Amino acid sequence: MSSRQSTNSSTRQPRAARNPALFLLGSLLCAVALGWTYWAFVRTSTGQFADESAWREAGFAAPDSQQPFLQFLDSLPALSVLIAAGVILFVTLRRHRWPAAVIALGTIVGANLTTQLLKNFLLDRPDRGVPTLDFNSLPSGHTTLAASAAAAIFLVVTPRWRPLAAAVGGTYAVAAGAATFLNLWHRPADAVAAFLVVGAWTLLGGLLTMRFGNAWNVWDGFGEHWAASKLWLTFCWAAGVAGLALGVILYLYVQMIGPAPVPGTARIPLFFWSGLSMIVGVGFTLSAAAGCLFGHQARRREA
Repeated sequence: MSSRQSTNSSTRQPRAARNPALFLLGSLLCAVALGWTYWAFVRTSTGQFADESAWREAGFAAPDSQQPFLQFLDSLPALSVLIAAGVILFVTLRRHRWPAAVIALGTIVGANLTTQLLKNFLLDRPDRGVPTLDFNSLPSGHTTLAASAAAAIFLVVTPRWRPLAAAVGGTYAVAAGAATFLNLWHRPADAVAAFLVVGAWTLLGGLLTMRFGNAWNVWDGFGEHWAASKLWLTFCWAAGVAGLALGVILYLYVQMIGPAPVPGTARIPLFFWSGLSMIVGVGFTLSAAAGCLFGHQARRREA
């Protein structure tokens, strides 16, 4: 009798990712936001002007930052692959999470392949009368690689480590996106689009990771471990919301007072600060949202 009750109790225990629709909806929202970013900052003259102005203003707003960021960008591909491969290999060999490792690698490949297809084959950059480069650069490949490497680590670690992984990985991804902007490799929208590509793939990969790794996607909730502290996600939310708010306010202010007639000739580089703020805002907001969703969708350990 007690064995039957125990079996029934175990049957009633919710699985990890008990609301798969949330992951699918989140992935869809990232895709929609990606499409809007492309339309707003590539297909329209106003968006092209703002994005191009931010890129040109970066050249004189932060000239001393380019050399160290160039060194960071040069090492970024190898560093991203090395970090992600090291963590995935450790988890696979020591914890025997083979499905999670395959899904994490698939997330990296899927995100980077999507970026290359979008940038080089599917999306174009129409002439809207803005003096700019005539080829499309959205999304950023370097930013996608860095963010997807961080996302892969986020997927394979246990729930207690995910809040920390979200904060550290988000910081790494934002630093990569900001570096491509400050070093004049990409416009702000390129980095934002890369975050959204990775966000969409991470949510799909996360759903599979939790369903195939139901046994180890379990925890006692936020605060059970120092890496599971809510402070990590609080930091991400604070940086993300502040970045988004500042970016939008600066953008609207420039539009209200009227931008400079030629991109990059403004006396105060407000488009630059708006673009940099948006990179910070989107990167950390996605990290915070992922940390919260994965935390609430992990199984709770039975008392």
